[in-house]
Amino acid sequence: MTMTHHPRRRFGQNFLHDPGTIRRILAAIDPRPREHLIEIGPGRGAITAGLLAAAGRLDVIEIDRDLVGPLAASLAGTGDLRVHQADALTFDLCALAAPDRPLRLVGNLPYNISTPLLFRFLAQADCLIDLHLLLQRELVERLAAPPGSRIYGRLSVMVQTYCRAERLFVVGPGAFNPAPKVESALVRLCPHRSFPHPVADPAWHARIVAAAFGQRRKTLRNALGGLLDEVALRAAGIDPGARAETLDIAAFARLANATGARPG
Repeated sequence: MTMTHHPRRRFGQNFLHDPGTIRRILAAIDPRPREHLIEIGPGRGAITAGLLAAAGRLDVIEIDRDLVGPLAASLAGTGDLRVHQADALTFDLCALAAPDRPLRLVGNLPYNISTPLLFRFLAQADCLIDLHLLLQRELVERLAAPPGSRIYGRLSVMVQTYCRAERLFVVGPGAFNPAPKVESALVRLCPHRSFPHPVADPAWHARIVAAAFGQRRKTLRNALGGLLDEVALRAAGIDPGARAETLDIAAFARLANATGARPG
């Protein structure tokens, strides 16, 4: 059965259709029988069919109710497909995970809500083995950026604190319908099971990171002035005259752990 649903701008839909790209993505994910996979935004089922055929069971989360019926019908008999008509920004992924079977997450994410979705997934990383996400190329490069680079920022620190990030390959606009105006890339995120740089208070850490990068041109002395004084920075081994992009993941974790949460 061919699905002819037209992409909807309000859902940020760009449907993957290129067979070669689909094969590369499936090869990178390498789904196996009995693995518990979840796909975010299956759309017309370009990746869904291969995931379901390989694993035998698949949960998909689709916000567009007009896609739910045709998707289920097109894959009837392929395997155990469970379609959840829901918003991935509020869906509880971990409710689907069994204690002995954590989840593998796959998704072609809409550009307009990619960052909120990433933070939502990070908050549920305890039940995820890995994430394979198709995102705007620029965003993927920021996720994996090293300290000191021009694109290293808040998202780099927050993602790399909790995951290993690896850009796999670039996907051109022509692989989608409609074709976006920018390139995409597939990224693999593997949540840490043993954190190389543990954070005692994630909310305080996130607040420090957000403030540090809030105004990139400012020194940490000025950017963090409302949260920490110069004495606290020096006590944590941080140069108050440095800028946020010079601090690595370990330094941000050390700073948060040394200072502890502040009221307000």
